[in-house]
Amino acid sequence: MTEFIRRLANTSLTARVALGIALLLMIGGVIVSIAAFAYGREAARSAYDRLLLGAANDIASAITVQDGRPVIELPVSAFELLAFAPDDRIGYRIIGPDGETLTGYEEIALPEGRREIDEGFFDSRFFEEPARFAVVSRRFAERTLNGTVKVVVGQTLQARNSMAYDITRKALYVLAASGLAMILLAVVVVRSVLRPLEKIAGGLSARDPHDLTPVDTSVPKETAAMINALNGFMARLDRQMNSMRHLISDTAHQLRTPVAALRAQADLFTDEPDIGRKEKIVERIQTRSASLGRLLDQMLSQALVIHRGDSARREVVDLRDIALDVFESGDHTVLNPDADVMLDIGEEPVPVLADAPSLEEALKNLLNNALRYGQSPVRIGASQDGGKAAIWVEDTGSGPGEDVLAELGSRFNKDNLSRKAGSGLGIAIAHSVAVSFGGELALDKTDEGRFRAALVFSRAGEKSS
Repeated sequence: MTEFIRRLANTSLTARVALGIALLLMIGGVIVSIAAFAYGREAARSAYDRLLLGAANDIASAITVQDGRPVIELPVSAFELLAFAPDDRIGYRIIGPDGETLTGYEEIALPEGRREIDEGFFDSRFFEEPARFAVVSRRFAERTLNGTVKVVVGQTLQARNSMAYDITRKALYVLAASGLAMILLAVVVVRSVLRPLEKIAGGLSARDPHDLTPVDTSVPKETAAMINALNGFMARLDRQMNSMRHLISDTAHQLRTPVAALRAQADLFTDEPDIGRKEKIVERIQTRSASLGRLLDQMLSQALVIHRGDSARREVVDLRDIALDVFESGDHTVLNPDADVMLDIGEEPVPVLADAPSLEEALKNLLNNALRYGQSPVRIGASQDGGKAAIWVEDTGSGPGEDVLAELGSRFNKDNLSRKAGSGLGIAIAHSVAVSFGGELALDKTDEGRFRAALVFSRAGEKSS
């Protein structure tokens, strides 16, 4: 069974449609055969019952009374009607008012419990063959004869069955012809429907490996969903490739100067004979090394954010948990042990649809910026207002300069920062996370005069405005 399913999965759509229609026609053929046979049998019964009834009426109308007794002269026309079934046996019986057989086959008996039958049909056997009988009564009310004469005419069922089979056979011929036409039409239609897919496959095969532009969407509506998904995938892949290229370019640009400076300081240390000057060189090397480490951390954070922004699965995240995890990680005690950092979260959940590691990375960068460039005390927290949810960092500083804010949404350019190196990249990382999950980075002053950097999203279950 498993092997059959595997082979069926690898079968072409044309073969699947043809097989499906063939199975449908087989099932339909069985149903139509049963229905056609039932209809044919009923049609044959109705037709031959009329012949039996006509023959019985002809015989009944030919009965006369002489000397108080019924006299029968069998009309030839009565049996001419039944001659349309030459292979069937025909029998008749005429029963007098007192129940005696006037003429015909005494073996023909009325069914048990229906001795008083006057008109109608019944089934019985005639010379060990199944047969159908018609009963017609003629009432006499004369001085010499007062009573009812019954005429029973029967016929075996060969012609009836032959007619029913013939109707069924012809119905199956029509079904087979129409089924074959349907299969051929289905194959033509499927081939026509799949032609756009073949065109798309040919176009993709002929593309340059680096060409990630959208595929032409002039396709049938049923195929458009697949093309849109393919274009979306290529757009995400293109964004990731561009981001990686930018990251590599930025990294090469940003690291060239500090690495060259470290190398120069190391050369000076080697050639410097004065101990006091050597100690100052070591201090500068330590300072530059720490600055280079922070820069590398932020660049790696940016690479992580770029990657997860398109590839991570969105889940419902409580922003209070993110704020709590960042606060309890204790990184701020290492970065700035003297800073006073407080946690401000409420009791109500603050759910958003996002990626928890990306949110933590963004919040850590905002917290690090506040600790390095803001003023203590610093607060981190999560809150909601209507359909909006936010996770934020506050300090008592003045916030980044206008030139740093102007760089939001663009590639980080260290040369354009008027503040200490690194603050712009931390904000850029937070901005990337906000945009990746349908939110925004809000930088503003609170009513208490504190500077707040917040990631603002729509609450989970709310539509984005």
